[in-house]
Formats: sequence, structure tokens, C-alpha cells
Amino acid sequence: MARTIAFREALREAMSEEMRRDDRVFLMGEEVAEYNGAYKVSQGMLAEFGPKRVIDTPIAELGFAGIAVGAAQNGLRPIVEFMTWNFAVLALDQILNTASKMLAMSGGQIGCPIVFRGPNGSAGQLGAQHSTAFESYYANIPGIKVVSPSNPYDAKGLMKAAIRDEDPVMFMESEVMYGDKGEVPEEEYIIEIGKADVKKQGSDVTIVSYNKMMKVALGAAAELEKEGVSAEVVDLRSIRPLDWQTILESVKKTNRLVIVEEQWPMCSVSSEIAYRIQKEGFDFLDAPIRRITAADAPLHYAANLVEAALPNVERTVKLVKEVMYMKK
Repeated sequence: MARTIAFREALREAMSEEMRRDDRVFLMGEEVAEYNGAYKVSQGMLAEFGPKRVIDTPIAELGFAGIAVGAAQNGLRPIVEFMTWNFAVLALDQILNTASKMLAMSGGQIGCPIVFRGPNGSAGQLGAQHSTAFESYYANIPGIKVVSPSNPYDAKGLMKAAIRDEDPVMFMESEVMYGDKGEVPEEEYIIEIGKADVKKQGSDVTIVSYNKMMKVALGAAAELEKEGVSAEVVDLRSIRPLDWQTILESVKKTNRLVIVEEQWPMCSVSSEIAYRIQKEGFDFLDAPIRRITAADAPLHYAANLVEAALPNVERTVKLVKEVMYMKK
């Protein structure tokens, strides 16, 4: 049976179910316990699991990330909530230099099964220091996995997979999606990390996206449908490992590819996709691969500049028409 629940509830269910299943799993972070989570993702978890398994931390990302990494290396399975990934740069030393490398440096003797999670990217007028999208940063690091879901169903299935995974997983959410509702089954299910999902079938052009930019991709596909253009929409769900094969199979059918993402353009997820698809699928392309990204600049506070800097449906439709060689 499926019921409709919010994105935050899907995450909470995933964490709670895994904590009931495995007493090695615990949650720690700023305001996760007494305050029920800054975004109410962990609401009620302190009451059920107690202060030893739902732990409030000081405002010290490097410190509590280090505690969690040490716990993971000693047999526990921590979930670390960052109030935002923008603040998690303070913990990058633990993520990059310890969590991602210890399995290799110890010759396979010491793993680090840990989930780092929290909201990522822009969320309206929050200013430049609270508005960076980090998928491509962490996807650049061998030894970790990067997950970036777009809806409650995927969020729950992928979170359960992430908690059970033996590698460190960076789990990218979005402040503006926590209230989004979607159908989630009552029975248990797990979604394999590293598998993209075709959210809409189409025949004329492939649009690839992930996280909240999937709303733009699907919105553009709906607008294009009105003009007789059939867009296939692929949700990456996982950034590392990257399921470029699913994209390639779609491009074999549509012969055109547009990528929509919130990253800055340089060294982005779309850069990697464009390289892979032109290398493996050059003969299937009837037009250059195109992309729409965030502006190559810090995201300013002013509402008109936020609108100008981020991908939207209108610009995505225009770009698709260009690769379709339609009249503008």
C-alpha cells in the first residue's frame, strides 16, 4: 500500500526503520534531538530512541564529523546531519582525508560506513554563503558515494541503502523539498545506489537532471509536450557512481541531450555526462550536447538575481528547441 507523505517524513521513516533494525545506527548533529531537527526531519526520534542514539552536537562540524568517523571505523553506523552542506565544508578534512581514504590506506582493514546528510544548494533568498550546490565537489572524491534524490519515494529507498552501505555516503537533500509530498509504500523497499530512473518516457530529446532541478526538467517536458515535442526525462538520483549507461540508452533513442543542474558550470556533473556521452555515443547524436547550469558566480540575495542565476522552465524549453533546430 502506498500513501502520500512529505519528503521529510520519508527520510525520518528510513532512518527510524534502520535504527530499529540495527542498534549500531545512530543520528547526530546540530538540533537533531531536543529541537526535533532544524527542518523537523528527526521529529520524534529522540523520544523513541533516547539521547544515546539521537545526539545534539555543538556548532562544530569538524569536531562532530570526526567523532562520527571514529565511531564508524570502530563498528558503529553513524548518520550525521549537517544543518546545510554549505557548513559542511568545515568538516571536509574528515570526509576527504579520513572517511574516503581509510579503506585504501588500511589495505581494506578499516572501513567507514557513514551517512552525511542535510540540505544542499539554494533555497530562495539566503545569500551566497548558504546557496552552494555541492554534488560535483564530493563526486570528485574516490572512496565515497553521492546521492541526490528528487522526491519522497526515492529519498526513502536511497536513504535506507545509504545507511546499509559499507562506504561513506554524501546524501544531498534540499530545504525547498522537505514539504514536497509523494507516494511512498508502507512496505519496506530499498533503491540501489548508482541507478538512474527514467521519470518520463519520450522520443525526441533526453533531458537529464537531479535533486530539485528535476522540477525544472519535468516542467519543461510538460511545456514541450504542448508543442508536440516528446521529451524523455532521466533522474540521476545518484551522482557517484554515475549511471551514464541509462543516459546513453535514452540518447540512442532520442539522439539529443540537454542537462539541467544547479552546479556551477566549471567541472560540474554535466561536464562529466557530456564527456561520457560524446565518447560512448557520438554516432547517436544529431545535435551538440547542451546544458543549463547555475550562473558562474556566487548566488546573490536579491530575488531578481536569484531568478536570473538558476535554471528555469522557460530557459530549458528554449535550449531544447535549439537542439531540436526548431524556430525560436
